[in-house]
Amino acid sequence: MNDLDPAALECLAALVDEGSFERAAARLAITQSAVSQRLRALEARLGQPVVVRARPLRLTEPGKVLLRFARQWQALRADVARELEAAGGGDDRLPIAVNADSLATWVPPALDALVHEGVSLELVVDDQDFTHDWLRQGAVLGCVSTVRRALQGCRVTPLGVMPYVAVASPAFIARELPQGLHRRNFAHVPFLVFNRKDDMQAQWVSRAFGVRSPRLRERFVPSSDAYVRAAVMGWGVGVAPLLQVRTHLERGELQVLHPDVRLPVALHWHQWKLGDERRPVARASLLDRIGQALAAGACQVLEPPS
Repeated sequence: MNDLDPAALECLAALVDEGSFERAAARLAITQSAVSQRLRALEARLGQPVVVRARPLRLTEPGKVLLRFARQWQALRADVARELEAAGGGDDRLPIAVNADSLATWVPPALDALVHEGVSLELVVDDQDFTHDWLRQGAVLGCVSTVRRALQGCRVTPLGVMPYVAVASPAFIARELPQGLHRRNFAHVPFLVFNRKDDMQAQWVSRAFGVRSPRLRERFVPSSDAYVRAAVMGWGVGVAPLLQVRTHLERGELQVLHPDVRLPVALHWHQWKLGDERRPVARASLLDRIGQALAAGACQVLEPPS
């Protein structure tokens, strides 16, 4: 009996409570046919009837045993729901993971309207190549990631491409790179790095100079905003989203090194499928709205996905 269908037990309890297939179906928001099918499957599993289809409806002796089990299951489920609510403090926050550069640029404007409506979000920040791990572990319900393929039970939406460029301040270029940045001197020039997961600088050097696994002089600045400020102050060469440094370029505070070399980072929105998509639960509907807001915001500022 370890494979009894909880949905069939729910139908049995609803049928007893409501007294008819029609009202049981309305209570469960399914069709009468679905109620009948689930009960027939339960009876086929037992090899005997559980309901005497008469007026009024009556349970057989096996049906009474199953009803008792169904009530116990409902009570246990209610207890678990209360414990989970107590453990979470009744918190309806929706956790999503985003990369730091997106959070520093286009994500807050994209989500602004939802936040002002009262949507409570928990933003988890990680490198764009690692946000997907949070989703896989079940720690978040959605993520902005470079991963293209959807996990089983999830769906994915392409958001767009965020191009990265190498930049440095005019003073740094005059002091450290009078002959420009090239294959023979890149290893001696300090590069700004977000954290130890960040390999954008190595990727840029590999693309610019055809060097595999380059070793760089690294200066760690683990904040997107501080990273750009450090580049403006002449701490080193930064590889940052064009979207984030465009204003500094226009002001002359930064200059692009090798403008023809860009790193296109394609971003995707992943989210778990929650509930029945024909009757989505509240959190599923809200998660859909978050995904739609992110897609709309990304469309305005990111390059179109290839």
